[in-house]
Amino acid sequence: MQTVDLSGARDRELVRRVGDGDEEAFRRLFRRYGPTALALARRIVRQRFLAEDIVQEVFLAVWRDPGGYDHERGSVKAWLMGMTHHRAVDTVRREEANKRRASDALPELDEEDPAVVVVEEIGIPEERKAVRSALETLPPEQRQVIELMYYRGLPQSKIAERLDLPLGTVKSRTLLGMRRLRAALVGMER
Repeated sequence: MQTVDLSGARDRELVRRVGDGDEEAFRRLFRRYGPTALALARRIVRQRFLAEDIVQEVFLAVWRDPGGYDHERGSVKAWLMGMTHHRAVDTVRREEANKRRASDALPELDEEDPAVVVVEEIGIPEERKAVRSALETLPPEQRQVIELMYYRGLPQSKIAERLDLPLGTVKSRTLLGMRRLRAALVGMER
């Protein structure tokens, strides 16, 4: 019982010192609970890079507002793990919403591969040149995703892994890039 009280008192002292701007106290708090927070976040979001972002956000919040901790509501560990859990669940919800929006925004495709259709329709050299010119007008992040998808033949999930991005972000960039390409190509026809 006394060990728990002593440990809790040390944690509360670390949080108090963080409030005074003590960087060493912050580092000690992070060393003590960062790995546990990362493990919790990884169990929830199942992607290391997202879990790392969550832990970074949690500890940044602690650095900015250590006064958010209330010892009457529980231990420092419970406070940190609670923040980690909430942020992780919010991240999962946000990712799922992004996936739904991207999926809903994409038109229903026939069984034929859209890349094959595009290649067949762009058989004329002038049209190929127009597509290349239109690609150059895209923002770099949209152009990169479209080039990886259509020129390298990578599926969106592999692009997300390669670029270390959430799948929803890749889908959004694809959709926005294709819309801009379409608008640019329609503008070139006139």
